Amino acid sequence: MGSMSRAVEMKLLQSFCFFLLLSVVAPLREVPPSSCSAQIEGIISLQLQHNSSGIRLPLHHPHSPCSPAPLSSDLPFSDILHHDSTRVNSLLHRVTTSAASVPLFKGTALGVGNYVTRINVGTPPTTYTVVTDTGSSLSWLQCLPCKRYCHRQLDPIFNPAASSTYRTIPCSASYCSTLSSATLNPSGCDSSGTCIYEASYGDASFSIGYLSQDTLSLSRSVAAIPNFIFGCGQDNEGLYGESAGIIGLAKNSISLFSQLSPKFGSSFSYCLSSSSATGYLSFGSYNPGKFVFTPMAKSSADESLYSLKLSSIAVARQSIAVSEESPSIIDSGTVITRLPEEVYGAVSAAVVRAIGAKVARAPAYSILDTCYKGSAAEVPTPEVAFVFGGGAVVRLPRSNVMIDVDSGVTCLAFASARGATIIGNWQQKTFDIVYDVGEGRIGFAAGGCG
Repeated sequence: MGSMSRAVEMKLLQSFCFFLLLSVVAPLREVPPSSCSAQIEGIISLQLQHNSSGIRLPLHHPHSPCSPAPLSSDLPFSDILHHDSTRVNSLLHRVTTSAASVPLFKGTALGVGNYVTRINVGTPPTTYTVVTDTGSSLSWLQCLPCKRYCHRQLDPIFNPAASSTYRTIPCSASYCSTLSSATLNPSGCDSSGTCIYEASYGDASFSIGYLSQDTLSLSRSVAAIPNFIFGCGQDNEGLYGESAGIIGLAKNSISLFSQLSPKFGSSFSYCLSSSSATGYLSFGSYNPGKFVFTPMAKSSADESLYSLKLSSIAVARQSIAVSEESPSIIDSGTVITRLPEEVYGAVSAAVVRAIGAKVARAPAYSILDTCYKGSAAEVPTPEVAFVFGGGAVVRLPRSNVMIDVDSGVTCLAFASARGATIIGNWQQKTFDIVYDVGEGRIGFAAGGCG
């Protein structure tokens, strides 16, 4: 066993007293209001209408009162933007660095913009609240025993000993060799030949544990899925909102999406709701007639991310071109859309011209430098549209263009980035978005989440 494997194993085998001190399960929250129950039941009723070709799960905004594990309501928006910038920096490195380079950031920061859903794992099944992330491949849950540290979570920590279908994955298995591309870290082996994973993220959060398999249940209307591959994390730090772990939706073969593809087909879709509503995450069949599609683009850096081509942005019908050389991705966990510096500058200037002197300007707020006094509803926001490769035009609702950042201050919900575009979830809100990997395309449909 190599020195790196021994080091990883030793980290897993830290004193058990840490478990006694730190693996405290957070108390359950109060039952959501009746309005939340009605929203969730609406999603579930749609779920029950699906047959074996698809399934739909409720998806919750990180600040929604309906979320089973919401972020603190007193978290300053400047903190959200700080975490968002950390995630963007790690994504930019994955997008703009060749695959042959040694990554500066091992993975994508989890940030505070990720939506959450609930899954059931084990036999008998136990329910867990998990972060959903198109920028991550490996799914994982916190597991007992916590060898070093487990963060607070809403649900009881997964106990492998309590599940009759739980198994660890040996180092000889193909999934173990997949970890290097899924986590950008090499896999390890313990003394018994069990595969060890290390998922580290750009914001210094991480999960370390055993690669495992167990039964996954997503809905009472769909049969349980055996042999779901996931990480059983015994040393974890950095998730927000008291979630139990993460489900990866990237294109890597170990992601939840890829594991579900043989059963539901090679597509998934979601609608990211506002904080006052409930969205959905769906695997399987969809109605292509309501979508406008753009081809998925090839990436010379990280093929697990969802790349596309942003050709131009229209602001008040003024077209602003985006360089052919500029890579673009769409990401469910980034909050604010990032644009190449020269493109952002032109978009900001066009918005300022369109609004004119009708509303007083406000000082810059964190990374947002095009700000006005008043709320987003009070600012006469111009029409903004994305024009993607293949001619797909996605017209943003005005509520997706500006964002309220403080009492009486609203800002343009775009920021600059070095040489790449990241379509964030503020601009994705209320769109049905389908990732059809089988057909190599991404589709957008306005007026979603219904």
